[in-house]
Amino acid sequence: MEPGSRETILEVRGVSKRFPGVQALAEVDLSLAAGEVLALVGENGAGKSTLIKILAGALRPDAGEVRLYGCRSELASPAEARRRGIAVMYQEFSLVPALSVAANIFLGRETSAVGVIAQRGEWRRARELLEQLGAANIDPRTPCRALSTAQQQLVEIAKALATDARLLVMDEPTAALSPAESERLLAIARGLRARGLGILFVSHRLEEVLQVADRVMVLRDGRLVAMRPRGEVDREWLIEAMVGRRLEQEFPRRAVAVGEPRLVVRDLRRGKRVCGVTFSIRRGEVLGLTGLVGAGRSETARLICGADRRDGGTIEVDGRPVELRSPRDGLRAGIALLPEDRKSQGLVLSHSVRHNFSLPNLPRLSRAGWIVRRRERCELEHWLSAAHVRIAAAEQPAGQLSGGNQQKLLLARWLAARCQVLLFDEPTRGVDVAAKFEIYQLINNLAAAGKAVLLISSELPEVMGMCDRILVMQAGRIRGELVAAEATQEQIMRLAVG
Repeated sequence: MEPGSRETILEVRGVSKRFPGVQALAEVDLSLAAGEVLALVGENGAGKSTLIKILAGALRPDAGEVRLYGCRSELASPAEARRRGIAVMYQEFSLVPALSVAANIFLGRETSAVGVIAQRGEWRRARELLEQLGAANIDPRTPCRALSTAQQQLVEIAKALATDARLLVMDEPTAALSPAESERLLAIARGLRARGLGILFVSHRLEEVLQVADRVMVLRDGRLVAMRPRGEVDREWLIEAMVGRRLEQEFPRRAVAVGEPRLVVRDLRRGKRVCGVTFSIRRGEVLGLTGLVGAGRSETARLICGADRRDGGTIEVDGRPVELRSPRDGLRAGIALLPEDRKSQGLVLSHSVRHNFSLPNLPRLSRAGWIVRRRERCELEHWLSAAHVRIAAAEQPAGQLSGGNQQKLLLARWLAARCQVLLFDEPTRGVDVAAKFEIYQLINNLAAAGKAVLLISSELPEVMGMCDRILVMQAGRIRGELVAAEATQEQIMRLAVG
Protein backbone atom coordinates (compact mmCIF):
# COMPACT_ATOMS: atom_id res chain seq x y z
CA MET A 1 0.00 0.00 0.00
CA GLU A 2 1.28 3.44 -0.81
CA PRO A 3 1.13 5.67 2.29
CA GLY A 4 -0.47 8.48 0.33
CA SER A 5 -3.36 6.35 -0.99
CA ARG A 6 -5.37 6.72 2.26
CA GLU A 7 -6.02 9.42 4.82
CA THR A 8 -2.86 10.41 6.67
CA ILE A 9 -3.46 10.02 10.40
CA LEU A 10 -0.10 11.11 11.75
CA GLU A 11 2.71 13.37 10.58
CA VAL A 12 5.84 14.07 12.59
CA ARG A 13 7.94 16.95 11.24
CA GLY A 14 11.44 17.77 12.46
CA VAL A 15 10.87 16.54 16.01
CA SER A 16 13.88 16.86 18.33
CA LYS A 17 14.33 16.10 22.02
CA ARG A 18 17.41 16.55 24.17
CA PHE A 19 18.14 15.33 27.69
CA PRO A 20 21.20 16.34 29.74
CA GLY A 21 24.19 15.06 27.78
CA VAL A 22 22.05 13.11 25.27
CA GLN A 23 20.42 14.09 21.97
CA ALA A 24 17.58 11.56 22.10
CA LEU A 25 15.90 12.69 18.84
CA ALA A 26 17.21 14.94 16.08
CA GLU A 27 14.84 16.27 13.39
CA VAL A 28 12.83 13.09 12.95
CA ASP A 29 10.13 12.94 10.27
CA LEU A 30 7.50 10.28 9.66
CA SER A 31 3.96 9.81 8.39
CA LEU A 32 1.40 7.08 9.03
CA ALA A 33 -1.77 6.45 7.04
CA ALA A 34 -5.04 4.78 7.98
CA GLY A 35 -4.83 1.04 7.33
CA GLU A 36 -1.02 0.99 7.43
CA VAL A 37 1.52 -0.70 9.69
CA LEU A 38 4.73 1.31 10.05
CA ALA A 39 7.50 -0.63 11.81
CA LEU A 40 9.91 1.36 13.97
CA VAL A 41 13.24 -0.37 14.60
CA GLY A 42 16.58 0.61 16.07
CA GLU A 43 19.07 -0.29 18.75
CA ASN A 44 18.37 0.31 22.43
CA GLY A 45 18.99 4.01 22.97
CA ALA A 46 18.22 4.90 19.34
CA GLY A 47 15.32 7.14 20.38
CA LYS A 48 12.32 4.82 19.92
CA SER A 49 11.02 5.18 23.48
CA THR A 50 11.40 8.96 23.39
CA LEU A 51 9.38 9.16 20.17
CA ILE A 52 6.68 6.92 21.64
CA LYS A 53 6.43 9.08 24.77
CA ILE A 54 6.06 12.21 22.64
CA LEU A 55 3.20 10.61 20.71
CA ALA A 56 1.64 9.46 24.00
CA GLY A 57 1.73 13.00 25.42
CA ALA A 58 4.18 12.01 28.19
CA LEU A 59 6.99 14.19 26.78
CA ARG A 60 7.00 17.52 24.91
CA PRO A 61 9.43 17.89 21.98
CA ASP A 62 12.03 20.66 22.07
CA ALA A 63 11.45 21.39 18.37
CA GLY A 64 9.28 20.24 15.50
CA GLU A 65 5.60 19.44 15.38
CA VAL A 66 3.12 16.56 15.53
CA ARG A 67 0.14 16.73 13.16
CA LEU A 68 -2.96 14.57 13.51
CA TYR A 69 -5.45 14.35 10.63
CA GLY A 70 -3.72 17.31 8.97
CA CYS A 71 -3.84 19.66 11.97
CA ARG A 72 -1.02 20.60 14.31
CA SER A 73 -1.61 19.01 17.72
CA GLU A 74 -0.21 19.95 21.11
CA LEU A 75 -0.19 16.63 22.95
CA ALA A 76 0.18 18.16 26.39
CA SER A 77 -0.73 15.05 28.37
CA PRO A 78 -1.53 11.34 27.97
CA ALA A 79 -5.21 12.19 28.44
CA GLU A 80 -5.02 14.63 25.52
CA ALA A 81 -3.30 12.01 23.33
CA ARG A 82 -6.03 9.48 24.14
CA ARG A 83 -8.71 12.08 23.40
CA ARG A 84 -7.09 12.65 20.01
CA GLY A 85 -7.34 8.93 19.17
CA ILE A 86 -3.82 7.70 20.10
CA ALA A 87 -3.54 4.53 22.16
CA VAL A 88 -0.18 3.19 23.34
CA MET A 89 0.49 -0.42 24.36
CA TYR A 90 3.70 -0.31 26.37
CA GLN A 91 6.00 -3.31 26.83
CA GLU A 92 5.16 -3.19 30.56
CA PHE A 93 1.41 -3.66 30.94
CA SER A 94 -0.68 -0.83 32.40
CA LEU A 95 -3.32 -3.15 33.86
CA VAL A 96 -4.40 -3.16 37.52
CA PRO A 97 -4.01 -6.85 38.51
CA ALA A 98 -6.73 -6.86 41.20
CA LEU A 99 -9.40 -5.34 38.92
CA SER A 100 -11.51 -7.32 36.48
CA VAL A 101 -10.93 -7.39 32.75
CA ALA A 102 -13.92 -5.10 32.13
CA ALA A 103 -12.85 -2.67 34.87
CA ASN A 104 -9.39 -2.40 33.32
CA ILE A 105 -10.76 -1.86 29.82
CA PHE A 106 -12.97 1.05 30.95
CA LEU A 107 -10.75 2.40 33.75
CA GLY A 108 -11.18 6.18 33.83
CA ARG A 109 -14.05 6.02 31.35
CA GLU A 110 -16.61 4.15 33.45
CA THR A 111 -20.26 4.33 32.40
CA SER A 112 -22.58 5.18 35.27
CA ALA A 113 -26.17 5.77 36.15
CA VAL A 114 -26.89 8.02 39.13
CA GLY A 115 -23.29 7.72 40.27
CA VAL A 116 -23.23 3.88 40.15
CA ILE A 117 -20.99 2.10 37.64
CA ALA A 118 -23.12 0.21 35.12
CA GLN A 119 -21.26 -3.10 35.41
CA ARG A 120 -23.56 -5.18 33.22
CA GLY A 121 -23.18 -2.74 30.35
CA GLU A 122 -19.41 -2.74 30.74
CA TRP A 123 -19.31 -6.55 30.84
CA ARG A 124 -21.36 -6.70 27.65
CA ARG A 125 -19.21 -4.12 25.85
CA ALA A 126 -15.99 -5.77 27.05
CA ARG A 127 -17.22 -9.14 25.78
CA GLU A 128 -17.96 -7.61 22.37
CA LEU A 129 -14.45 -6.11 22.17
CA LEU A 130 -12.81 -9.38 23.18
CA GLU A 131 -14.87 -11.32 20.64
CA GLN A 132 -13.61 -8.94 17.92
CA LEU A 133 -10.08 -10.01 18.90
CA GLY A 134 -10.91 -13.74 18.89
CA ALA A 135 -10.70 -13.84 22.69
CA ALA A 136 -14.26 -14.83 23.54
CA ASN A 137 -12.87 -17.31 26.09
CA ILE A 138 -11.80 -14.44 28.38
CA ASP A 139 -14.50 -13.70 30.98
CA PRO A 140 -14.79 -9.90 31.47
CA ARG A 141 -15.37 -10.50 35.21
CA THR A 142 -12.03 -12.29 35.70
CA PRO A 143 -9.32 -10.42 37.67
CA CYS A 144 -6.43 -9.56 35.34
CA ARG A 145 -3.92 -11.23 37.70
CA ALA A 146 -5.54 -14.57 36.80
CA LEU A 147 -4.82 -14.16 33.08
CA SER A 148 -1.83 -15.41 31.13
CA THR A 149 0.61 -12.91 29.61
CA ALA A 150 -0.92 -13.43 26.16
CA GLN A 151 -4.44 -12.84 27.51
CA GLN A 152 -3.32 -9.65 29.29
CA GLN A 153 -1.90 -8.44 25.98
CA LEU A 154 -5.32 -8.94 24.36
CA VAL A 155 -6.94 -6.97 27.19
CA GLU A 156 -4.50 -4.12 26.47
CA ILE A 157 -5.63 -4.14 22.82
CA ALA A 158 -9.29 -4.21 23.85
CA LYS A 159 -8.58 -1.27 26.14
CA ALA A 160 -7.22 0.65 23.14
CA LEU A 161 -10.22 -0.24 20.97
CA ALA A 162 -12.60 0.92 23.73
CA THR A 163 -11.25 4.46 23.31
CA ASP A 164 -12.11 4.41 19.58
CA ALA A 165 -8.41 4.83 18.85
CA ARG A 166 -7.39 5.44 15.25
CA LEU A 167 -3.66 5.23 15.91
CA LEU A 168 -2.28 2.29 17.90
CA VAL A 169 1.34 2.22 19.07
CA MET A 170 2.48 -1.35 19.87
CA ASP A 171 5.75 -1.32 21.84
CA GLU A 172 7.38 -4.77 21.83
CA PRO A 173 3.95 -6.47 21.93
CA THR A 174 5.31 -10.01 21.55
CA ALA A 175 8.36 -9.77 23.84
CA ALA A 176 6.82 -12.03 26.51
CA LEU A 177 4.84 -14.31 24.17
CA SER A 178 5.51 -17.77 22.80
CA PRO A 179 5.90 -18.24 19.01
CA ALA A 180 2.29 -19.43 18.67
CA GLU A 181 0.95 -16.54 20.75
CA SER A 182 3.08 -14.10 18.76
CA GLU A 183 1.62 -15.39 15.48
CA ARG A 184 -1.88 -14.86 16.84
CA LEU A 185 -1.06 -11.31 17.91
CA LEU A 186 0.38 -10.51 14.47
CA ALA A 187 -2.81 -11.82 12.89
CA ILE A 188 -4.81 -9.48 15.16
CA ALA A 189 -2.57 -6.57 14.09
CA ARG A 190 -3.33 -7.37 10.44
CA GLY A 191 -7.04 -7.45 11.26
CA LEU A 192 -6.85 -4.03 12.92
CA ARG A 193 -5.03 -2.68 9.86
CA ALA A 194 -7.81 -4.02 7.64
CA ARG A 195 -10.30 -2.11 9.81
CA GLY A 196 -8.47 1.14 9.04
CA LEU A 197 -6.32 1.63 12.12
CA GLY A 198 -2.87 3.08 11.69
CA ILE A 199 -0.33 1.02 13.65
CA LEU A 200 3.17 2.02 14.74
CA PHE A 201 4.80 -1.35 15.44
CA VAL A 202 7.99 -1.39 17.53
CA SER A 203 9.90 -4.67 17.81
CA HIS A 204 13.39 -6.15 18.09
CA ARG A 205 12.11 -9.36 16.46
CA LEU A 206 13.00 -8.64 12.87
CA GLU A 207 11.10 -11.64 11.50
CA GLU A 208 7.88 -10.08 12.83
CA VAL A 209 8.73 -6.72 11.31
CA LEU A 210 9.14 -8.36 7.91
CA GLN A 211 5.84 -10.23 8.33
CA VAL A 212 3.54 -7.42 9.40
CA ALA A 213 4.95 -4.06 8.25
CA ASP A 214 3.97 -2.08 5.14
CA ARG A 215 6.94 0.25 5.63
CA VAL A 216 9.98 0.19 7.91
CA MET A 217 11.73 3.17 9.50
CA VAL A 218 15.12 2.87 11.19
CA LEU A 219 16.36 5.16 13.97
CA ARG A 220 20.04 5.30 14.92
CA ASP A 221 21.45 7.66 17.55
CA GLY A 222 18.22 9.66 17.53
CA ARG A 223 18.16 10.22 13.77
CA LEU A 224 16.03 8.75 11.01
CA VAL A 225 18.53 6.88 8.83
CA ALA A 226 16.17 4.95 6.55
CA MET A 227 12.52 4.65 5.51
CA ARG A 228 11.65 1.90 3.01
CA PRO A 229 8.68 -0.17 1.81
CA ARG A 230 8.72 -3.75 3.10
CA GLY A 231 9.43 -5.11 -0.37
CA GLU A 232 12.80 -3.35 -0.40
CA VAL A 233 13.87 -4.69 3.01
CA ASP A 234 15.44 -7.94 4.19
CA ARG A 235 16.89 -9.07 7.52
CA GLU A 236 20.53 -8.37 6.60
CA TRP A 237 19.73 -4.84 5.43
CA LEU A 238 17.76 -4.14 8.61
CA ILE A 239 20.61 -5.24 10.87
CA GLU A 240 23.16 -3.18 8.94
CA ALA A 241 20.91 -0.09 8.98
CA MET A 242 20.30 -0.40 12.73
CA VAL A 243 23.90 -1.06 13.74
CA GLY A 244 25.62 1.13 11.16
CA ARG A 245 27.93 -1.66 10.06
CA ARG A 246 27.66 -5.17 8.68
CA LEU A 247 27.46 -8.05 11.16
CA GLU A 248 29.04 -10.99 9.37
CA GLN A 249 27.17 -13.50 11.52
CA GLU A 250 24.27 -13.33 13.95
CA PHE A 251 25.55 -16.01 16.33
CA PRO A 252 29.29 -15.92 17.07
CA ARG A 253 31.08 -19.22 16.55
CA ARG A 254 32.35 -21.14 19.54
CA ALA A 255 34.84 -23.99 19.64
CA VAL A 256 35.19 -25.17 23.24
CA ALA A 257 36.36 -28.53 24.57
CA VAL A 258 33.50 -29.81 26.75
CA GLY A 259 34.59 -31.35 30.06
CA GLU A 260 33.08 -33.25 32.96
CA PRO A 261 29.57 -32.58 34.29
CA ARG A 262 29.50 -29.37 36.29
CA LEU A 263 25.77 -29.22 37.15
CA VAL A 264 23.69 -32.37 37.64
CA VAL A 265 19.94 -32.14 38.35
CA ARG A 266 18.01 -35.30 39.21
CA ASP A 267 14.23 -35.71 39.58
CA LEU A 268 13.62 -32.03 40.40
CA ARG A 269 10.03 -31.45 41.51
CA ARG A 270 7.74 -28.63 42.65
CA GLY A 271 3.97 -29.07 42.54
CA LYS A 272 2.60 -29.45 39.03
CA ARG A 273 4.97 -26.92 37.47
CA VAL A 274 8.17 -29.02 37.62
CA CYS A 275 7.65 -32.79 37.45
CA GLY A 276 10.77 -34.96 37.70
CA VAL A 277 13.23 -32.86 35.67
CA THR A 278 16.62 -34.52 35.15
CA PHE A 279 19.60 -33.22 33.13
CA SER A 280 23.27 -32.28 33.37
CA ILE A 281 25.47 -29.51 31.98
CA ARG A 282 29.19 -30.05 31.43
CA ARG A 283 32.08 -27.64 31.76
CA GLY A 284 32.25 -25.44 28.68
CA GLU A 285 28.77 -26.40 27.50
CA VAL A 286 25.79 -24.19 26.66
CA LEU A 287 22.58 -26.15 27.19
CA GLY A 288 19.37 -24.77 25.73
CA LEU A 289 16.02 -25.09 27.50
CA THR A 290 12.94 -24.12 25.49
CA GLY A 291 9.22 -24.74 25.30
CA LEU A 292 5.97 -22.80 25.29
CA VAL A 293 5.13 -20.19 27.92
CA GLY A 294 4.03 -22.02 31.09
CA ALA A 295 6.04 -25.16 30.32
CA GLY A 296 8.01 -24.81 33.57
CA ARG A 297 11.32 -23.45 32.27
CA SER A 298 11.62 -20.43 34.58
CA GLU A 299 10.33 -22.46 37.54
CA THR A 300 13.10 -25.01 36.94
CA ALA A 301 15.77 -22.28 36.91
CA ARG A 302 14.41 -20.77 40.14
CA LEU A 303 14.62 -24.15 41.88
CA ILE A 304 18.20 -24.67 40.73
CA CYS A 305 19.39 -21.30 42.09
CA GLY A 306 17.47 -21.56 45.37
CA ALA A 307 14.89 -18.83 44.68
CA ASP A 308 12.10 -21.40 45.28
CA ARG A 309 12.08 -24.45 47.56
CA ARG A 310 11.86 -27.78 45.79
CA ASP A 311 9.52 -30.60 46.81
CA GLY A 312 12.07 -33.23 45.83
CA GLY A 313 15.11 -34.06 43.75
CA THR A 314 18.83 -33.40 44.07
CA ILE A 315 21.27 -30.81 42.70
CA GLU A 316 25.03 -31.34 42.40
CA VAL A 317 27.74 -28.85 41.51
CA ASP A 318 31.12 -30.33 40.57
CA GLY A 319 30.10 -33.67 42.08
CA ARG A 320 29.00 -32.24 45.45
CA PRO A 321 25.34 -32.25 46.55
CA VAL A 322 24.07 -28.78 47.47
CA GLU A 323 21.17 -27.76 49.70
CA LEU A 324 19.56 -24.52 48.54
CA ARG A 325 17.14 -22.62 50.75
CA SER A 326 17.69 -19.19 49.20
CA PRO A 327 19.49 -17.45 46.30
CA ARG A 328 22.28 -16.69 48.79
CA ASP A 329 22.83 -20.45 49.18
CA GLY A 330 22.86 -20.67 45.39
CA LEU A 331 25.58 -18.02 45.16
CA ARG A 332 27.65 -19.83 47.79
CA ALA A 333 27.33 -23.00 45.70
CA GLY A 334 28.46 -21.09 42.59
CA ILE A 335 25.04 -20.80 40.90
CA ALA A 336 23.64 -17.50 39.60
CA LEU A 337 20.37 -16.70 37.83
CA LEU A 338 19.83 -13.88 35.34
CA PRO A 339 16.01 -13.70 35.68
CA GLU A 340 13.39 -13.42 32.97
CA ASP A 341 12.18 -10.01 34.16
CA ARG A 342 15.26 -7.87 34.78
CA LYS A 343 13.21 -4.88 35.92
CA SER A 344 11.21 -6.49 38.72
CA GLN A 345 13.44 -9.45 39.65
CA GLY A 346 16.97 -8.49 38.65
CA LEU A 347 17.65 -4.80 39.25
CA VAL A 348 16.66 -2.11 41.74
CA LEU A 349 15.89 0.47 39.07
CA SER A 350 15.89 3.48 41.40
CA HIS A 351 19.36 2.60 42.72
CA SER A 352 22.63 3.43 41.00
CA VAL A 353 24.62 1.22 38.67
CA ARG A 354 27.22 0.91 41.43
CA HIS A 355 24.70 -0.27 44.03
CA ASN A 356 23.17 -2.81 41.64
CA PHE A 357 26.59 -4.20 40.77
CA SER A 358 27.74 -4.43 44.38
CA LEU A 359 24.63 -5.91 46.04
CA PRO A 360 25.42 -9.63 45.59
CA ASN A 361 29.19 -9.03 45.83
CA LEU A 362 29.26 -7.19 49.18
CA PRO A 363 31.15 -9.93 51.09
CA ARG A 364 34.07 -9.70 48.67
CA LEU A 365 33.99 -5.90 48.50
CA SER A 366 33.86 -5.36 52.27
CA ARG A 367 36.22 -5.47 55.20
CA ALA A 368 34.98 -5.57 58.80
CA GLY A 369 31.48 -4.68 57.60
CA TRP A 370 32.58 -1.63 55.58
CA ILE A 371 32.70 -1.43 51.79
CA VAL A 372 36.24 -0.83 50.54
CA ARG A 373 35.46 1.90 48.00
CA ARG A 374 38.69 1.56 46.03
CA ARG A 375 38.16 -2.18 45.61
CA GLU A 376 34.53 -1.60 44.65
CA ARG A 377 35.48 1.04 42.08
CA CYS A 378 38.18 -1.17 40.49
CA GLU A 379 35.88 -4.20 40.30
CA LEU A 380 33.05 -2.10 38.87
CA GLU A 381 35.20 -0.57 36.16
CA HIS A 382 36.77 -3.91 35.25
CA TRP A 383 33.56 -5.92 34.95
CA LEU A 384 31.50 -3.19 33.26
CA SER A 385 34.24 -3.01 30.64
CA ALA A 386 34.31 -6.81 30.29
CA ALA A 387 30.53 -6.88 29.76
CA HIS A 388 30.56 -3.85 27.39
CA VAL A 389 28.14 -1.89 29.63
CA ARG A 390 27.79 1.73 28.51
CA ILE A 391 26.90 4.20 31.28
CA ALA A 392 27.14 7.93 31.85
CA ALA A 393 28.36 7.54 35.46
CA ALA A 394 28.54 4.93 38.22
CA GLU A 395 25.86 6.83 40.16
CA GLN A 396 23.44 6.85 37.22
CA PRO A 397 20.16 5.10 38.20
CA ALA A 398 19.90 1.66 36.58
CA GLY A 399 16.41 2.57 35.37
CA GLN A 400 17.91 5.16 33.01
CA LEU A 401 19.95 2.55 31.11
CA SER A 402 18.75 1.04 27.85
CA GLY A 403 17.39 -2.50 27.97
CA GLY A 404 20.58 -3.94 26.54
CA ASN A 405 22.77 -2.15 29.07
CA GLN A 406 20.50 -3.21 31.95
CA GLN A 407 20.90 -6.82 30.85
CA LYS A 408 24.67 -6.48 30.52
CA LEU A 409 24.84 -4.86 33.98
CA LEU A 410 23.26 -8.00 35.41
CA LEU A 411 25.81 -10.05 33.50
CA ALA A 412 28.66 -7.95 34.85
CA ARG A 413 27.68 -8.50 38.48
CA TRP A 414 27.46 -12.29 37.98
CA LEU A 415 30.82 -12.27 36.20
CA ALA A 416 32.22 -10.52 39.28
CA ALA A 417 30.65 -13.15 41.55
CA ARG A 418 32.77 -15.80 39.76
CA CYS A 419 29.94 -18.35 39.69
CA GLN A 420 30.55 -21.63 37.91
CA VAL A 421 26.93 -22.27 36.83
CA LEU A 422 25.06 -19.49 35.01
CA LEU A 423 21.32 -19.70 34.37
CA PHE A 424 20.18 -17.21 31.71
CA ASP A 425 16.39 -16.84 31.45
CA GLU A 426 15.47 -15.01 28.22
CA PRO A 427 18.75 -13.02 28.27
CA THR A 428 18.07 -11.14 25.01
CA ARG A 429 14.38 -10.29 25.48
CA GLY A 430 13.76 -6.68 24.45
CA VAL A 431 17.40 -6.25 23.40
CA ASP A 432 18.58 -4.95 20.01
CA VAL A 433 20.66 -7.00 17.57
CA ALA A 434 24.00 -5.37 18.41
CA ALA A 435 23.52 -5.87 22.17
CA LYS A 436 22.38 -9.44 21.48
CA PHE A 437 25.63 -10.16 19.67
CA GLU A 438 27.63 -8.81 22.62
CA ILE A 439 25.61 -10.96 25.05
CA TYR A 440 26.20 -14.01 22.84
CA GLN A 441 29.93 -13.31 22.88
CA LEU A 442 29.87 -13.07 26.68
CA ILE A 443 28.06 -16.42 26.90
CA ASN A 444 30.70 -17.97 24.63
CA ASN A 445 33.47 -16.48 26.78
CA LEU A 446 31.89 -18.01 29.89
CA ALA A 447 31.76 -21.40 28.21
CA ALA A 448 35.38 -21.02 27.10
CA ALA A 449 36.31 -20.37 30.75
CA GLY A 450 34.79 -23.73 31.74
CA LYS A 451 31.47 -22.46 33.10
CA ALA A 452 28.24 -24.40 32.68
CA VAL A 453 25.55 -22.29 30.99
CA LEU A 454 21.81 -22.93 30.85
CA LEU A 455 20.19 -20.74 28.18
CA ILE A 456 16.39 -20.49 28.48
CA SER A 457 14.80 -18.88 25.44
CA SER A 458 11.54 -18.75 23.49
CA GLU A 459 13.41 -17.71 20.33
CA LEU A 460 14.15 -20.95 18.51
CA PRO A 461 16.86 -19.52 16.20
CA GLU A 462 18.67 -18.38 19.36
CA VAL A 463 18.76 -21.79 21.06
CA MET A 464 19.66 -23.47 17.76
CA GLY A 465 22.43 -20.98 17.04
CA MET A 466 23.94 -20.71 20.52
CA CYS A 467 23.58 -24.09 22.22
CA ASP A 468 25.29 -27.48 22.06
CA ARG A 469 22.19 -29.43 23.10
CA ILE A 470 18.52 -28.43 23.40
CA LEU A 471 16.04 -29.70 26.00
CA VAL A 472 12.34 -29.15 25.26
CA MET A 473 9.88 -28.81 28.15
CA GLN A 474 6.14 -29.29 28.12
CA ALA A 475 3.79 -29.37 31.11
CA GLY A 476 6.64 -29.42 33.61
CA ARG A 477 8.54 -32.31 32.03
CA ILE A 478 11.48 -32.72 29.66
CA ARG A 479 9.88 -34.10 26.50
CA GLY A 480 13.01 -34.54 24.43
CA GLU A 481 16.65 -33.70 23.83
CA LEU A 482 18.10 -32.61 20.48
CA VAL A 483 21.59 -31.92 19.18
CA ALA A 484 21.41 -28.23 18.32
CA ALA A 485 23.42 -28.50 15.09
CA GLU A 486 20.95 -31.06 13.73
CA ALA A 487 17.69 -29.70 15.17
CA THR A 488 14.91 -28.00 13.21
CA GLN A 489 12.23 -25.61 14.46
CA GLU A 490 9.58 -28.16 13.44
CA GLN A 491 11.16 -30.85 15.65
CA ILE A 492 11.33 -28.47 18.61
CA MET A 493 7.71 -27.34 18.24
CA ARG A 494 6.44 -30.92 17.95
CA LEU A 495 8.03 -31.70 21.31
CA ALA A 496 6.87 -28.37 22.83
CA VAL A 497 3.19 -28.95 22.07
CA GLY A 498 3.29 -32.55 23.31
